[in-house]
Amino acid sequence: MTAPVPAPAPAPAPSRRGFLRLAAGGAGAVALGGLAGCGTDRPSTGVLLASDPEVELPRPFTLPLTVPAVAEPTHGTHGTDVYEVTQRRASVEILPGTRTEIWSYDGTFPGPTFRARSGRPVRLRMTNTLPTPTATHLHGGVTPPGSDGYPTDLLHPAGHRADSAHPMRGMAGTHGGTVSEGESATGTRTYTYPLRQRAATLWYHDHRMDFSGPQVWRGLAGFFLVDDDEEDALPLPKGDRDIPLLLCDRSFDADGAFRYPSLDPTLTRTPGVRSGYMDGVLGDVQLVNGRPWPYLEVSAARYRLRLLNAANARRYRLALTTSDGRRLPFVQVGSDQGLLARPQTLHSLTMAPAERYDVVVDLSGCAPDTTVTLVNTLADGAMRDVMRFHVTSRARGRDDSRIPTRLSRPETLRAEQAVATRHFDFRLGSDDMWTVNGHPFDPARTWATPRLGTVERWRLTSDFHHPVHLHLAHFQVLSRAGGAPDAGDRGWKDTVDLRPYEVVEILARFDGYRGRYMLHCHNLEHEDMAMMANFRVV
Repeated sequence: MTAPVPAPAPAPAPSRRGFLRLAAGGAGAVALGGLAGCGTDRPSTGVLLASDPEVELPRPFTLPLTVPAVAEPTHGTHGTDVYEVTQRRASVEILPGTRTEIWSYDGTFPGPTFRARSGRPVRLRMTNTLPTPTATHLHGGVTPPGSDGYPTDLLHPAGHRADSAHPMRGMAGTHGGTVSEGESATGTRTYTYPLRQRAATLWYHDHRMDFSGPQVWRGLAGFFLVDDDEEDALPLPKGDRDIPLLLCDRSFDADGAFRYPSLDPTLTRTPGVRSGYMDGVLGDVQLVNGRPWPYLEVSAARYRLRLLNAANARRYRLALTTSDGRRLPFVQVGSDQGLLARPQTLHSLTMAPAERYDVVVDLSGCAPDTTVTLVNTLADGAMRDVMRFHVTSRARGRDDSRIPTRLSRPETLRAEQAVATRHFDFRLGSDDMWTVNGHPFDPARTWATPRLGTVERWRLTSDFHHPVHLHLAHFQVLSRAGGAPDAGDRGWKDTVDLRPYEVVEILARFDGYRGRYMLHCHNLEHEDMAMMANFRVV
């Protein structure tokens, strides 16, 4: 069976208009767009937004890493954990000696980490006291459609009046009109997460229509970790040697405020960014768990690092270098959607926005006072540094962690299981809108109707870097550029790094729930400028 979605035309070479637009960017901007033939050795599609020259940035590796606090449920009922969270403004110290206003979950950036259990539902009761609507998406969750955080299923701030000026007028894909807000609420709403899925490193973030980029930039993101018995039984590093690391970049004004090129800084009426930044916004300050270029004191032992690329547009190619000139490998044990079947050793790993890598790093061979620097080889200057580990001592007691040769027995999908083949082309449109299959997002349009419980083969094509994310459906990469998947494509995923002028084929399984979901580019500026499409599970 083949779905009636037309295959995209062969990718044309970039037009002169497109090339000049990428090479532009306005005062203070540096173009970093991926063009045809650039492959994986180029950074993201995006434009560097420089911080104010007067802002005082810390020297790298002078501030300690902080690990987000784990949220505690307010109560449990009938086998369900219930959490109360408030979205609010807060003033925090990110740059030493200055205060930055963030938009937060419970006053922190990143938000609190939720540590949940596979098969034990979570109810997240969210209250919005921000000046704009929000839509919270559990990224990677198998979630009923009413709790998925669809971009128009808004949570309006307390006090919002239904007859007030619509805060989302002139949206991309709606030709200057308005759209139905779906299952909107005011003040407080409850998101239900059944969590009938494997252990995995998930995350949550804002997904408001047309304003995801600036609202995530201001702080609306955090970890959501799912545990299960299979993973608990493995002798992987645990406790304070199991560390979530949220990587992102930001830019700052002289007074410490976040700098972002919104057309409307109030985020209440006009969506989008200034024209020089529509390819994506790149910051010039590297943050890890909200701290600029931090360090972490560690023992000479194994550590599990849960790496999340939470940047709006920046890609990372991460490597580990030691102060005595060695290169340490990563041992990948998990992908977006949990454990791999077997561990694999990688000397570097490339992360597109929203991808996660679960890795073990063995520092047991490092002498005291050795430093190990996590670097991004896709960046130059200060942005090449990410964070540093300082080995201060031998491990206290015996490090009894190890990496088994067999981690899990996940199902491997086969091409012959696919009951339909569909094509989705991610491309800059003729009107300078980011499109899927030649069309900007229209909430009323459905591009595919996969059946619940089936597997489909989706063919993804691109013009620039587009990290493609599917809501609800988890998938496996079948092929890349006509050949085998890359090493980093292994395992069950929900986001794939689609690179310039490349074809990636995936096998997606539509388990969980019937209803309306979406796929989109997770470059948040592309997403806000209409690079999304609906599908409906039937």
